Amino acid sequence: MTDEVFRPFETRLDDSEALAVLREALAGAEDGELFLERKRSESLVLDDGRIRQASYDATEGFGLRAVKGEVAGYAHSTDISLAALRRASETARLAVGDGGGILAAPPSGTNRHLYTDVDPLSGSDFALRLDTLREIDAFARDQDPRVVQVTASLAASLQEIEILRPEGTRLRDVRPMARLNVAVILDQDGRRESGSAGGGGRISLDGLMARDNWQGVVREALRIAGVNLTAVAAPAGPMEVVVGPGWPGVLLHEAVGHGLEGDFNRKGVSAFSGRMGQQVAARGVTVVDDGTLPDRRGSITIDDEGTPSARNVLIEDGILVGYMQDRQNGRLMGGASTGNGRREGHAHIPMPRMTTTFMLPGGDDPAAILADLKDGIYAVGFGGGQVDITNGKFVFNCTEAYRVRGGVVGEALKGATLIGDGPHAMSQIRAIGNDLQLDPGIGNCGKAGQWVPVGLGQPTLMLGGLTVGGSAA
Repeated sequence: MTDEVFRPFETRLDDSEALAVLREALAGAEDGELFLERKRSESLVLDDGRIRQASYDATEGFGLRAVKGEVAGYAHSTDISLAALRRASETARLAVGDGGGILAAPPSGTNRHLYTDVDPLSGSDFALRLDTLREIDAFARDQDPRVVQVTASLAASLQEIEILRPEGTRLRDVRPMARLNVAVILDQDGRRESGSAGGGGRISLDGLMARDNWQGVVREALRIAGVNLTAVAAPAGPMEVVVGPGWPGVLLHEAVGHGLEGDFNRKGVSAFSGRMGQQVAARGVTVVDDGTLPDRRGSITIDDEGTPSARNVLIEDGILVGYMQDRQNGRLMGGASTGNGRREGHAHIPMPRMTTTFMLPGGDDPAAILADLKDGIYAVGFGGGQVDITNGKFVFNCTEAYRVRGGVVGEALKGATLIGDGPHAMSQIRAIGNDLQLDPGIGNCGKAGQWVPVGLGQPTLMLGGLTVGGSAA
């Protein structure tokens, strides 16, 4: 898409004309907006010294939404023109009908900027990015002669959004994103194991491409692969588990976070529905969703309805005190948006979504927590998992775990899975470390077919009442 075609929204849609069409679409509605988006993204993947993928994508379009009660009419197009907007208006207003709705109050404004608006694609040229990936490949092989495969990737994007509200407010946000990933495979006596690591955020590619940064990422991927080469079959059965800090917060994200999104609770299908003000976790457990952390992958200056992001306490000292809301679900539940109305892009309707969700630290020494584990598992890394929102039941695969006996960390384990349910697991937290860590900036979250970047984290935790699924009884 050329720069001539990919030009500012205001040169193709006159504000007064677009506002008139929007107001016509929202006649009788309670809420709605015109969401405009353009996005450019690029990725480069080097696999065993050869380019496996080099892609560039540029998209733009709009989505027009009219909301009334529990119903929303939505139409979208990649043609940003007055004619397309009028067609979208006719479609969206079909859901509203002719009844007289009262428009909800607009979101409050903000002058806060949580990240740079510099295009992360502009900091380095293609040749430099390719040279960096080749250096990564060579460095990994120099570090360990057992390396048989190296896959390294760099990705960056810039999303620009504008939101036109029926009262005439125009809101804008420019969102950079960059990410580096390294995966390696080691071979030892015919046994092959893998390890991966990465990082990123709403930053430029320059910092990720710094040698001291990517060398650390490579060493971590090699360390994990080396650990997996020594792993033995995991035991199975009920046992206590110590979960490490940082990325293992994905368990909290899936098993608890999704259950605290407003739409699931309004519909009464979450394991946490109707439990506001009740104890849903052990004392000392405080969980927050914070979209205001500078430069973090999950942060947003404003959400995709125009509401400023916020630091929202969800569970406080074990008591459920809040849900994450978009404008529609917040209003229907007698409250307001918490700045969590998010969408994948202009072709998608917003819904309550997490930003960066984590548990606050406690006062326990992580070493002392492990020393108190008499017979169990120390889970440091997680891969994929499955969660049932209605009852909170989850199954998570461990990518790095160790057997612990008498407080001593022993052999690495393979094939370990953690099985439980979110509310019960939260009530069985027996120790909370003072070592809160956030993930390195690699998280994506899926919901109803939409993917958005997120963050997560936690301190070291000891949990009882979990079932470990393994490959040995």
